[in-house]
Amino acid sequence: MTRFRPCIDLHSGQVKQIVGGTLDSSTAELKTNYVSQHSAGYYARLYRDHGLEGAHVIMLGPGNEDAAKGALAAWPGHLQVGGGINDQNAALWMERGASKVIITSFLFPGGKFSQERLDAVLAALGGEKDHLVIDLSCRRRGDDKWFVAMNKWQTITDMEVNQESIKSLEPYCSEFLIHAADNEGLQKGIDEKLVQKLAEWCSIPVTYAGGGRNIDDLELVKKLSDGKVDLTIGSALDCFGGTGVKFDDCVAWNAKQAGW
Repeated sequence: MTRFRPCIDLHSGQVKQIVGGTLDSSTAELKTNYVSQHSAGYYARLYRDHGLEGAHVIMLGPGNEDAAKGALAAWPGHLQVGGGINDQNAALWMERGASKVIITSFLFPGGKFSQERLDAVLAALGGEKDHLVIDLSCRRRGDDKWFVAMNKWQTITDMEVNQESIKSLEPYCSEFLIHAADNEGLQKGIDEKLVQKLAEWCSIPVTYAGGGRNIDDLELVKKLSDGKVDLTIGSALDCFGGTGVKFDDCVAWNAKQAGW
C-alpha cells in the first residue's frame, strides 16, 4: 500500500530542500527552497518518534558525512543512506547504522552502466541484496522516455528506465528509489506517467520522489499505482518550510493505510 516516505537531503553539511535540476557544481546556479536550522539528527529523531520507516538520507556532494552519521546515530538500523556510495564504503555505512545503502553514480562510469560495479557493491555487502537500494533517478527525454541521471542529476546515462532495465536490476537489490529530477523541488506536481509505469514495471518496493505538493498527491500516487508505489514529499512539507503539506497529516496518512 502506498506510504509517505520522508527524506533528509544533505548539502554542504546542512539539511536542505533543493530544486533538483539546478544541483550542479556551481553554487551560483543552485536554487534552494529551504535551509534548515535543525540537524540531520533532529529529523532522524522526528521520523523515529513517528514510526516513519524507509526514510532516505542523501548526501548531495562533499561535506555531508558527519551530518549523515549524526542521523544514523539518532535512529540506527532504520535509515537508508545514499550519495557517494561505492564498493569501498558500502559496508562501512552499514556498520555506521544504515538499514540499506543507495547507489547510483558508481554504477555508471562515464555515463555507461557497469554490471561489474554492481556485482562489486553487492559482494561488498556480503551478497545481501536486502541491504541494497538502486537509485534510478531520471530525467525525461521526449514523450514518455526517462533516462537515469547521475552526478547530482546533471549527467544523462545510457540507461533508459523501462521494463527491461528494471527487470535486469531487480535480482540485485531490495528496492528502487526514483527521483524525477525535472520535477524535484518544484512543487508543480508529480510525473503521473512515470508513477504509472513504475507500478507496471516493478515487482519490488519502489519509492517515487519529485513534485509532491499536497496530501492529495499521496492519494493520486495510490490511485495511479494501485498502491504499489510510495511517495516522498520534501519541499512542500511544513517541517521543511513548505506550506502545501503538514507533516502530521502525512503521519496520519500512513497510520490510516496501515489500519491503525
